[in-house]
Amino acid sequence: MPMGYWVVRVSVKNAENYPDYLAAAAPAFEKFNARFLVRGGRYVAPEGQARDRNVVVQFQDYDTALACYHSPEYKAAREIRVANAEADFLIIEGSS
Repeated sequence: MPMGYWVVRVSVKNAENYPDYLAAAAPAFEKFNARFLVRGGRYVAPEGQARDRNVVVQFQDYDTALACYHSPEYKAAREIRVANAEADFLIIEGSS
């Protein structure tokens, strides 16, 4: 069965408050068995626009990735993220 992924590129606007988002999102990630494959790290953007931070999160399938994003646990965290960062956010079905 194909996995589900979040592919997120983030530019943090308020580094002081951004850890609040990470803490608030933790219950959603735990509930939906999220597995972080990429969380920051070095990168190069040979084409297009880059953001400060890149994240890839793996879920058991596409529906679970969607359910996590739309869950009450993540909605509360998302409000904090939106207030403190700009992001490009994709939910993708793909192979493991």
